[in-house]
Amino acid sequence: MRVKLWGVRGSIPVPGAAAAGYGGNTSCVQVTAGDGHEIILDAGTGIRGLGGEIAGRCRRADILLTHLHLDHIQGLLFFAPLFDPEATVTVWGPPAAGRTLRERLARYISNPLSPLEIRDLGARISFRDVPVAPWRIGDVEIRAALVSHRGPTLGYRLAEDGTSVCYLPDHEPALGEDLATAAPDWISGHGLARDTSVLIHDAQYADREYGARRGWGHSSLGDALAFARRTEARHVVLFHHDPEHDDAGLDTIGDEAARRWHELGNGTPIEMAREGRTI
Repeated sequence: MRVKLWGVRGSIPVPGAAAAGYGGNTSCVQVTAGDGHEIILDAGTGIRGLGGEIAGRCRRADILLTHLHLDHIQGLLFFAPLFDPEATVTVWGPPAAGRTLRERLARYISNPLSPLEIRDLGARISFRDVPVAPWRIGDVEIRAALVSHRGPTLGYRLAEDGTSVCYLPDHEPALGEDLATAAPDWISGHGLARDTSVLIHDAQYADREYGARRGWGHSSLGDALAFARRTEARHVVLFHHDPEHDDAGLDTIGDEAARRWHELGNGTPIEMAREGRTI
């Protein structure tokens, strides 16, 4: 599988030179499977650039939404294949009692928040609740599970030919748990992330910032490292950067992350998510 990061920010896009190094777009990750299927994780503002790159040549895409907070769906209306009558797009998302996924997304893609209605999109579009059991898109097996974050929120694990990607962009596994000592079954997201080839995980807050934001649904750097260690992930990508963290601040956090990761005895790669990065 080929993984490309198109948006790595959390909460709100961050324009300007101070954020240009890591990028200012919100969450969007492209996974191109070995069989050619395009699987897109979240539809933050990063999906606009992705749509422009694949427009006209992508005839099928599957978009997997972790949840419906605005920073994870605000790019949907700007994803070029959604306007291509020759394209087939399936949008997957967390189920909710009483409203279909299409109805919930239509609250955003409709007046007064949007100049277009969801019915105006020209592609062959379907909206599906993520199933409880694993399912397949082409040769890729996908597993999803609810994780610790405000509102119904899913994490995903994609596996193909012995490699896997686990995507947990909005996640607070340490809420109510000691990650160093808790049994694996009690750690949110552990079953998805265990021994994954690549773990893309929330690390929105520096440790000094986390106390005042406990319960907001995001991880401190220390908790992200502890989670990655407990899951034995083989490559860690720290994601969902806080809008207040400019490039210089993220450089500092990245240096600290690498130092602490290796002090814990880990020899596997760790990095800060950066727009345009391909794994």
